[in-house]
Amino acid sequence: MVYSSRVLALLLAFCISLITTLFLSLFKGIETSALLVSAFISLSVSYLLTFVVLEFLIFREVNKIYKLVGKLKKKELGGLGKQKSGTLNPLQSINEEIFSFAELKQKEIDELRKLEAFRKEFIADVSHELKTPIFAAQGFVHTLLDGAVNDKNVRTKFLKKAAKSLDGLDALVQDLLTLSHIETGQIKMHFETIDMVKLTEEVIEQFEEKAEERKIKLRIDGHPHKVIAYADWQRINQVMTNLISNAIKHSSEESEVLISFEVTKKNIITSVRDHGEGIAQEHLVRIFERFYRVDKSRSREKGGTGLGLAIVKHILENHKSKPEVESVIGKGSVFSFRLPRAKPEED
Repeated sequence: MVYSSRVLALLLAFCISLITTLFLSLFKGIETSALLVSAFISLSVSYLLTFVVLEFLIFREVNKIYKLVGKLKKKELGGLGKQKSGTLNPLQSINEEIFSFAELKQKEIDELRKLEAFRKEFIADVSHELKTPIFAAQGFVHTLLDGAVNDKNVRTKFLKKAAKSLDGLDALVQDLLTLSHIETGQIKMHFETIDMVKLTEEVIEQFEEKAEERKIKLRIDGHPHKVIAYADWQRINQVMTNLISNAIKHSSEESEVLISFEVTKKNIITSVRDHGEGIAQEHLVRIFERFYRVDKSRSREKGGTGLGLAIVKHILENHKSKPEVESVIGKGSVFSFRLPRAKPEED
């Protein structure tokens, strides 16, 4: 709304003329024709003076400010900003526009502050996680350089430990890159019909040796022939790899990791159950955050980058799904997620 100085000037002039006429009518002997002439002269002069004052001293600058605020607001809202109207007070409307614009900017500032705090926390976490394998590898290498390299047994032992630390560092960097690419949309999901049973069997094969070391049995419940979902094979393979790997790490020795599938009318619900120490309720809401560990010392002993569940969460979000977890202390945990079931013709 652009305010018109003519309308307000006319209203003010009319009021001044009315007051002048009423004042003159109080004097006796003044004829009606004289009152009308004085009213007309008063109206004309008041209108001209008021118009000049409003137009050149107030309204012109007020309208410039109002238009500028409107343009800024539209620009910030991507052209969706709405001008307020319905008031004859331009200063009130400008105040409303400025307040609205300031409120919008404050929200942006608050969001930037949250992002900055997150960035600082993320950098601190990454620095801490990177230092652990780097310092370990440095320690082994420097020990060898200080003379231990001459002892064949010590040399082989320390080189293996250094290589293990560097492998952990490489895994961390790869997980960071994967997480970054998923979040920024650089990794696109390639949806197709996939057999969850076949995919899970392939993942289990990767961990059979690791499971046998701790006498843990990996089993698919019910031995289904096929369970067909609509998803990205490679990314869901990552999800299952992370969930089964975690289940093995946190299961008790001589126990079992059970993978099960529930087929509903629209979805495939995949669950991975372990029989381990379980997770306390206060930790469940945070376990999908980057680098969050329930027990930092024990988690590092068992390996892992602290990013596996964060990657799981982001992959499933790109599948319009989310990870769910149930856990009982001393009995174990169940991680599950939903995927859309493939259409019959795709089956």
